[in-house]
Amino acid sequence: MTPRRLISILFLASAVLLTAQTLCAQNVSDKQARKDRLEKEIAILDKQIRINSSKNADALARLSLLQSKIKARQSLVDESNRELDAINGRIAAKQKEIDLRQARLDTMTAYSGRLIRSAYKNRDTRVWYIYILASESVSQGLRRAAFFKNLSSTMAAQAAKIKAEKAELEKEKAALDALAAEARTLRDYRVRELNSLKKEEKEAKNLSANLKRQKTKYQKELAAKRKQADALEREIRNAIKSAKSGGKSGSGKNKPKAQVDYTLAKQFVANKGKLPWPAEGALTGRFGKQYHPVFTRLRLPENNGINIAVSPDAPVKAVFDGTVAQISVLPGYHQCILIQHGDYFTLYSKMKDVKVKAGDKVTTGQAIGTVDTISGETVLHFEIWDDNTSPRDPEVWLRPR
Repeated sequence: MTPRRLISILFLASAVLLTAQTLCAQNVSDKQARKDRLEKEIAILDKQIRINSSKNADALARLSLLQSKIKARQSLVDESNRELDAINGRIAAKQKEIDLRQARLDTMTAYSGRLIRSAYKNRDTRVWYIYILASESVSQGLRRAAFFKNLSSTMAAQAAKIKAEKAELEKEKAALDALAAEARTLRDYRVRELNSLKKEEKEAKNLSANLKRQKTKYQKELAAKRKQADALEREIRNAIKSAKSGGKSGSGKNKPKAQVDYTLAKQFVANKGKLPWPAEGALTGRFGKQYHPVFTRLRLPENNGINIAVSPDAPVKAVFDGTVAQISVLPGYHQCILIQHGDYFTLYSKMKDVKVKAGDKVTTGQAIGTVDTISGETVLHFEIWDDNTSPRDPEVWLRPR
């Protein structure tokens, strides 16, 4: 093998090792970030559930919050299980490594013992000479002479090796103890989370039973919510048509066309799956058809967006550059901000403390207001609409969490 090829192989091996170490560190970091996010979501939901309960507010909203909390808690338990399995695997591998190192140390110690016994038996130099002279050949005699000459240095070298091996063994045992302690801490954490999960599941069951006893009441409430959702959808469609026509009145035939920024629209589409979340919190409602969690045949108002439970006064941010097309106030949704991104639109509703006005230019990540608390819930309702005035699933457009 040429020196150049050897260098290339060594360089490649180093690069592979460095990449593996980087990926491992990144994986640990991602797991911790995911765990931190779930714990934060649970804290947000827990606070809203307490507020909702104290105000004797919407039971269905409370059940929705509780179910979201249970889901986040279950994800946290699953994450802990995966971490515990990984740690147990590392413990088993470390124990195997310790056993091999202990076996190697035992062999070295046994060899050292033989050397010491041999040196003790042959401590008289006259015995050395007799042993050498009794050799069957000159070469054997030379080997025996070399043996006696190097016996002392060999014993010293062997003692040094044993000392180093013992130090490494103690280091490995300390690492094993640290892993065992980490596993115990994680098991205790998992037990606490499982106990919390059982308690929350029991609470959800009791709440569901309460809802079943008042079916007529909640059917009326759902009918009111469906009207509110329909009103919001009509408002959005009209606002989009108005924005695309330049906000001018008059017949469709004579109405001047608005100048749509198609470059911005292309940039918006290019960022599909990479848009930042409008607020930090727990996802409590997904896009599309929904059914009642208790009366499973009862269809809820179709969700044209997603719902994100947030902390009170948490900032809501624009997900992309654009222009504020309209700000409106609607029953059940309070203040609503519609932002135009070329021929795409994003809606931020259930807002308070709005920091923008119609016609304002906004940039990605700019704070546009905070979420209002309605019936014990502080939940942002967020939607994305395309140029055909059709709602899109925001989870597909927002970056994965």
